[in-house]
Amino acid sequence: MTETSVPVSCPGTESEQAGRAAACYGCPNQTACAAGKNTTVDPDRVAIANRLAGVQRVLFVVANKGGCGKSSVAAQLAFAFASGVACEAVDRELEVGLLDADVTGPSIPHLLSIAEEEVHQSATGWQPVYVRGNLAAMSIGFMLPSKDDAVAWRGARKTGLLKQFLRDVDWGDYLDWLIIDMPPGTSDEHITLTQALAGIANTAALIVATPQEVALLDVRKQVRFCERAGVPIVGIVENMSYYTCRHCGHQEEIFTPTTGGVQALCNDSGVRFLGRIPLDPALMRASDLGEAILNYDCPARDAIFELARHIGKAFSPKTIASLEVESS
Repeated sequence: MTETSVPVSCPGTESEQAGRAAACYGCPNQTACAAGKNTTVDPDRVAIANRLAGVQRVLFVVANKGGCGKSSVAAQLAFAFASGVACEAVDRELEVGLLDADVTGPSIPHLLSIAEEEVHQSATGWQPVYVRGNLAAMSIGFMLPSKDDAVAWRGARKTGLLKQFLRDVDWGDYLDWLIIDMPPGTSDEHITLTQALAGIANTAALIVATPQEVALLDVRKQVRFCERAGVPIVGIVENMSYYTCRHCGHQEEIFTPTTGGVQALCNDSGVRFLGRIPLDPALMRASDLGEAILNYDCPARDAIFELARHIGKAFSPKTIASLEVESS
């Protein structure tokens, strides 16, 4: 095996931790490595590493429960990063890619107002759809005959498509941010993506949650998955946290937390709390129209601004290193 064919987090087949380290969780070779029988590496990892060599930061946007606004947050963060929010001052536009990994429920094309576009094949691979010159997206939603068509695939076919997205999409020579909108839960797609991207770039996960305890039960599972998969958690954001009356300014908690909400969970688990995003009609409108909330004057805009800044700061090499230590 060559040095470039093994992810940085893999302990290696000769290690005493082979098949037993946190990075081995979910790897298809885990049993073989633990038994000392594995001498091969998934060949797709080499192709993926070569394709994504120019990617600087990978952000998984995850949630263990559907309906918490994860995809909307991912789309708005893509708009924010492409506009220069939350990143160090540079003399050029930042290049941002948004990968829709929710194969059975692709919503990114709609959230970016590019649902009518199609993916084209070129000599260098699949071409992502561009929202603007420095913001591109890839989704199975661009490939369906109709927006109403259901994707009823088994796990192997879904993970095969995700590997193909990583291996064959031509994002260009350089990408400042690759944001991946993950499907809800912790299943085949999560294992495939975390294993395939191990060691390729500065990588971390943002967990999106809502305040109810039934949602927080699932968040705890997502935290545990990230820890076992060796993915640093940049923090948790509480979405749909409160509603601000536009007439009097009163804040009302629509989903009243019974156990302290996300902030209490963060305090208990040692994960960073990244703030609250309000239940804001402007954010719903922006999402429905595929627009950036940054263009609106509303409480959700300020919350997205702050969230993007927190994530930008957390992705410094020093901070990512500390997150890796915390999650180990």
